[in-house]
Amino acid sequence: MQEYPVKRGFTKDLGTRIVAELRNCFGVEPVQSGALFRISFGALQRLDVKAGAGGKTVIIDTESDMNVSDEIIIDTNRRFRRYLDAVTGLSTKERVKRAKSGVEE
Repeated sequence: MQEYPVKRGFTKDLGTRIVAELRNCFGVEPVQSGALFRISFGALQRLDVKAGAGGKTVIIDTESDMNVSDEIIIDTNRRFRRYLDAVTGLSTKERVKRAKSGVEE
């Protein structure tokens, strides 16, 4: 399970964005269970997403399918990174920088 910070200004409609970007980036309809949204796509047997405490973070838990081709793994990874960028409002570089510094916005 990994927790990602969300950029200021992106926290207001985080719940809506979590669902909309799952649809947009992966092209599948998420299944809701309480505050958790789940999809299965490509190299991900399971991708669970929920808003963290106070809506300032996104918590993601995944389970990989190790029996897929390299092409599927690459496509899934690209879509996952695009999803993180869209839902958090932060680029990969910004997320890494925040994780290293421990600074929350």
